[in-house]
Amino acid sequence: MKSENKSTISIIPDEVIEKNIFLFRGYKVMLDYHLASLYNIDTKVLKRSVRRNIERFPDDFMFELNHEEYQSLRCHFGTLKRGEHTKYLPMAFTEQGVSMLSSVLKSKNAVKVNIEIMRTFVKMRNMMLSHKDLIRKVNEMEFRYDAKFKIVFDALDELMKPVELENKELGFKVKEKKVKYK
Repeated sequence: MKSENKSTISIIPDEVIEKNIFLFRGYKVMLDYHLASLYNIDTKVLKRSVRRNIERFPDDFMFELNHEEYQSLRCHFGTLKRGEHTKYLPMAFTEQGVSMLSSVLKSKNAVKVNIEIMRTFVKMRNMMLSHKDLIRKVNEMEFRYDAKFKIVFDALDELMKPVELENKELGFKVKEKKVKYK
């Protein structure tokens, strides 16, 4: 049985982190209240720490959502219940901003959570790069071998078309014999 290194044990599942990553202004970001929840602190504590160290967070590390972006979030999450959400606009942290949070939030839990978040960002970036690479290779192959494999591409197109089924009854029918009684 293989023993796991303490540094490889995940304290937060990747799915939890991934579902809290959004795309705003061309950046993949995490919002302040999701991060605060992961760090197990109040959102106001996180915001206060960031504001006290604002020079560490340039616009490409952290930005505050505008009203339109916040409204799109509200539409994404559905109707908000009164009193459950802040009256202030959320802060959005890019990958570098999340990394910078580890220097602002100095608890052991914050460091562990940061490591998990950074690993998830790297994993997502690698998946996107491999996906782009795969698309590029397929496009190159299609361009290079288009004439030679036209029959194959046509056959694949034909197989991908939806099949129209006739409305035939399934099973069989028994013909009944008429019996005459005397």
